[in-house]
Amino acid sequence: MQLVRLGEPGSERPFVRAVDGTTYDLGGLTADIDGRFLAADGIARVAAALAAGELPEADTTGLRVGAPIAQPGKVVCIGMNYRRHAEETGATPPTEPVVFMKAPDVVVGPGDDVLIPRNSVSTDWEVELGVVIGKTARYLGSVGEALEYVAGYVVSNDVSERALQFRAGQWDKGKSCENFNPLGPALVPASEVPDPQDLGLRLWINGEKKQDSSTKDMIFSVAEIVHHLSQVMVLRPGDLINTGTPEGVALGQPDPKPYLRDGDVIELEIDGLGRQRQTARQA
Repeated sequence: MQLVRLGEPGSERPFVRAVDGTTYDLGGLTADIDGRFLAADGIARVAAALAAGELPEADTTGLRVGAPIAQPGKVVCIGMNYRRHAEETGATPPTEPVVFMKAPDVVVGPGDDVLIPRNSVSTDWEVELGVVIGKTARYLGSVGEALEYVAGYVVSNDVSERALQFRAGQWDKGKSCENFNPLGPALVPASEVPDPQDLGLRLWINGEKKQDSSTKDMIFSVAEIVHHLSQVMVLRPGDLINTGTPEGVALGQPDPKPYLRDGDVIELEIDGLGRQRQTARQA
């Protein structure tokens, strides 16, 4: 099953999509797909209600697809987490996760426009595996238990403005611009992703494939990331972790680098998690 939120920005409602493609309304079970829902074992309750035939079918024709989780408490990102991405940018692979943050309100739907900041000439794309936390993770005792705290997985586009990112070494500036984190189309429960380290992920710009890799190339696995983060911050239900991007970003390509321009079409996908499509527009 897949959890989705549909409707206009700020008015999204929760639904679940079954394996056969039928969509069911979750309004009688929860007001939203958020941290409170996840902490209360919401995914298991939805699965049980779906199996019991207790959910009403919904006609979702014409509804906008929103981010599959309500605005997270925080968006934590991992930099330089793919070996070949580090190589293409000339960086030394890190010996522990590189951590930075994005403002939570940059999370938007998977089909919403990517807004190029005013005066930007270096807005870049990054397909990433997004990890949604399902229960509070604080000082986890081992890497082996870390995946127990993951509610599910999602396609994430960690849009970046490189001049802002690297100016004065403040990555958050280049990561928190408006609409800089399209998310979705669906939250896929962790139980339905057998191995998060064996997922293909791809991205196209105007139909030309730019990124084509696998989470096998991660330097730090999802479990290692969740464990590490739990030692330096409290991860709470509904928090989003962007786990890094593979090679193929504009930053790593020869000059003149093909950064996003007004009208460019961005498409990205991860095996089993769905596909996004955005148009870049000038802010």
